[in-house]
Amino acid sequence: MIPFNKPYLTGKETEYITDAVASGKISGNGKYTQKCQQFFEKQFGFKKTLLTTSCTDALEMAAILIDIKEGDEVIMPSYTFVSTANAFVLRGAKIVFADSRKDHPNMDETKLESLITSKTKAIVPVHYAGVACEMDTIMDLAAKHNLFVVEDAAQAIDSYYTGKDGVKRALGSIGHLAAFSFHETKNIISGEGGMLAINDEQFIDRAEIIWEKGTNRSLFFRGEVDKYGWVDIGSSFLPSEIIAAFLWAQLENLEDIQQVRKQHWEKYHNGLKQFASDNDIELPIVPDYATNNAHMFYLVCQSIEQRSALIEKLRNQDIHPVFHYISLHSSPFYEDKHDGRNLSETDRFTDCLVRLPLFYELNVDTVINQILK
Repeated sequence: MIPFNKPYLTGKETEYITDAVASGKISGNGKYTQKCQQFFEKQFGFKKTLLTTSCTDALEMAAILIDIKEGDEVIMPSYTFVSTANAFVLRGAKIVFADSRKDHPNMDETKLESLITSKTKAIVPVHYAGVACEMDTIMDLAAKHNLFVVEDAAQAIDSYYTGKDGVKRALGSIGHLAAFSFHETKNIISGEGGMLAINDEQFIDRAEIIWEKGTNRSLFFRGEVDKYGWVDIGSSFLPSEIIAAFLWAQLENLEDIQQVRKQHWEKYHNGLKQFASDNDIELPIVPDYATNNAHMFYLVCQSIEQRSALIEKLRNQDIHPVFHYISLHSSPFYEDKHDGRNLSETDRFTDCLVRLPLFYELNVDTVINQILK
């Protein structure tokens, strides 16, 4: 049986977890947390990073940091996971959904300005499949209208965007804030886990306070204050050292993991090119300004019936592809709150996109051969 996903273990995870336990500090913000955060800051140029227990937590921290209040409007794609929206709904925001591009599930940047009102507070681009949104346009709009940009980079570790200035920037380093995921389905994992990346220095001090349940505990342990107390809202966002130790073993092998995943992605692309053409199926698009971190390989079928047939036939051969998001604007929770605009491209991806298995130890040829059959 070939599952959709199989978590990859480097072999060092349990060794580092044992070391963390033996150190006597497993509650969080210890040695392994610091090692992981320093790695991300050095490798990808984030000004400050804070590990969290999930990407959801990182998004919720971002919503607090940009001071989302009742009635604020936040623009984001409808084709995304519920956490993207939920983080801002919890603070009282109204979600304004943007349609996807015709060639990619990412938000259509050319339609964003028409969605901006006097109540708009933020834009939340989601880098679907680790492929960059067109960030120059988004950042220019944010600057023009005095908005915050929170990148949902859950799928985008080790992926980049090259702007009109020719500078190549890591995804998550462009917006004011960004959220990453280390869920077991991602390239780099810790079972559950995430990270907030902070690129605007005005948020750094408050982020640490929110991260530590609304206290200035981090300042106390660094000797910057004599005692710590409750100074802001917050929650228990930081993960244990056990999670951080697991993550560190993964980060040590980032280059190897990425190399293998990219080889799998290229094999899929080359092996299915003719099949896709013959059956009016779309393969993933990577724009010139983006890189491919091989988070996902998907097909966009011509209809929901074609997709259902493909999934059924592969599952009959013990291969388990899956479809992806149900449009949030048509979800039971939000459909009566949506403004009624037709988001046709979002709905098309909801009906037609199917994700193929992609993990380190996958035999890609087996999947390709069954699809061709």
